[in-house]
Amino acid sequence: MKKCNKTFCFLKTHRNLTEVLTDHELASLGDAFINLVYSLALSNKKGQPSGAKVKGNVLAEAIKKAGLRKHMPSRITRHMLADAAEALVVYGWLHRYITLEESTETLEKTEDLVEGLSQLLHTVRDRIKF
Repeated sequence: MKKCNKTFCFLKTHRNLTEVLTDHELASLGDAFINLVYSLALSNKKGQPSGAKVKGNVLAEAIKKAGLRKHMPSRITRHMLADAAEALVVYGWLHRYITLEESTETLEKTEDLVEGLSQLLHTVRDRIKF
C-alpha cells in the first residue's frame, strides 16, 4: 500500500476553481457524496432512514443559480454542469471547507432542493482557497 501523509492520498492539487469544476474523477466521488447528503437530509425530515438520488438536471440548475457557470468552458452539457456541482461539493468536504453535518443541515432547511444545493455550492465557493 502506498504511503502518504494526508487523510486522502488520492487528492490532486487543483490550481483554480475551473480545475475543480472540470475534474471528472472528483465528480464521480461527488455523485456518491451528494446522494448521501441528500439521503441524510430526507431521513431527518421524514424521521426514518431514506435513500435517494439527486437528478442531474437539479444539480445543473443549482450550479447555474449559484453563479458558477461562468467558471466553466463555453460549450458544456447539462450532464457536465451536474458533474461540476458534484465535484465542487466533494472537494469542499475532502478539504474540510464543509462538514457532512453542515451539508445535510443546508439541504434540510430548504424546501427547494435546487435552492439548498445552490446554497451549499455558494458556501464551498466562498471558503475555497487556492
